[in-house]
Amino acid sequence: MPTSRPGRAPAPRSECFAVLDPATGTPFAEAPDQQPDELDAVVEQAHEAWLGWRADPITRSKALFTAADAVETAGARLAPLLTREQGKPLADSYAEVARAAARLRYFAEPLPGPQKITDGRPVRSEVHWRPLGPVAAIVPWNFPLQLASAKFAPALAAGNTVVLKPSPYTPLATRLLASVMSTALPEGVLTVVTGHEPLGARLAAHPGIRHVTFTGSVPTGRAVAAGAAASLARVTLELGGNDAAVLLDDVEVERIAERLFWAAFRNCGQVCMAVKRVYAPARLHSQVVEALAHHAKTVVVGAGLDPGTQLGPVNNAPQLARVESYTAQALADGARAAAGGHRLDRPGYFFAPTVLSDVPPAGPLVTGEQFGPVLPVLPYSNLDEAVDAANGTGFGLGGSVWGADLDRAEEVAGRLECGTAWINHHAEISLAQPFAGIKESGVGVAGGPWGLYGNLRPFVVHRPEEA
Repeated sequence: MPTSRPGRAPAPRSECFAVLDPATGTPFAEAPDQQPDELDAVVEQAHEAWLGWRADPITRSKALFTAADAVETAGARLAPLLTREQGKPLADSYAEVARAAARLRYFAEPLPGPQKITDGRPVRSEVHWRPLGPVAAIVPWNFPLQLASAKFAPALAAGNTVVLKPSPYTPLATRLLASVMSTALPEGVLTVVTGHEPLGARLAAHPGIRHVTFTGSVPTGRAVAAGAAASLARVTLELGGNDAAVLLDDVEVERIAERLFWAAFRNCGQVCMAVKRVYAPARLHSQVVEALAHHAKTVVVGAGLDPGTQLGPVNNAPQLARVESYTAQALADGARAAAGGHRLDRPGYFFAPTVLSDVPPAGPLVTGEQFGPVLPVLPYSNLDEAVDAANGTGFGLGGSVWGADLDRAEEVAGRLECGTAWINHHAEISLAQPFAGIKESGVGVAGGPWGLYGNLRPFVVHRPEEA
């Protein structure tokens, strides 16, 4: 099979598939629909490239810095294309491109040298860190470039090569990103494959892949882990989230309402660690609902390329149907829509920003993951009950506590069963910190040095000390 520059998959034998603009629901471009049996050549190319890429950390460092510059320079090409296929406002797409470049720079620093171990014996032990080999990175459609860079930046810095598969809903900006980076990387170091299932499943289970890093739903994550187990490949899984925001009785509602709104509705609610349910003290519940509903009613919803747009559409028709179904069931079960509650009557996948009260606590909108612009606000009379409710799902990605007394808020945050807890804000992470979920929200760690070492294996050299 013919090969190509990094970021360009081998020329497909099959037809292309249409890529839709979620602001219109109509096709605007095509991407190669590659077949699972094409992966052998792709992974073999990644293995061949790995033999050279792993050898010189200084060369890798320079290449990644150059790649970061190239990504930053290409922002004016990448951002509009990302908005066109994903739907988010153009400013958010520019921010995503900038984040991808920043992540490359963060991980471009050369690896630390060997670590000496001393335990009092007359021996010299050194721990060296070695790359794993070809890495499969499988990325969803909500943050295609940001999540791709979160996977390939540490993998490449560690000396691995990467085969990257974006969602078929958002393949174009990812292909362009890798093409831009190809000016700095040797051929085969980063390759993008696009297509529908079972392409991703076959990639995760490929015997030539040594690490599978995946972001997506819990059921798909389980399937990815099962596929990778056949070759005992390492897995890093960032799965679903159902983050709770617990408001304390001293919270200043008007002061935090806008921050809380955007913590839930940024990217049209399509954020794994977005606030997906709010627990408010009973005496403040109506005030919280009204404040959030005000923002939901006044935010500008439209196509991401329109300059005034603050919230874009839901990305795809199946996800829109999920949001509609969860909302309709909640309303049928007695919930009240303080804002929204319906699909907008316009082309594309638009759903009105929705704030619901009187939501049944056992319904799917509370126990599941809506992943869209719908937020239930639930009252509580006892803080212990609120914490129990926040912890009462199978998810454990993030959570937050909001209140005036920061020490008290931090104490409550320490009781949340999740990987990250925030005080008076939500879903803000730095490149240097670990990001991981517990329970059904994930396996392994991304971010910071933890993400880097997740792409390495220790190699110990052990010898007697010279007399």
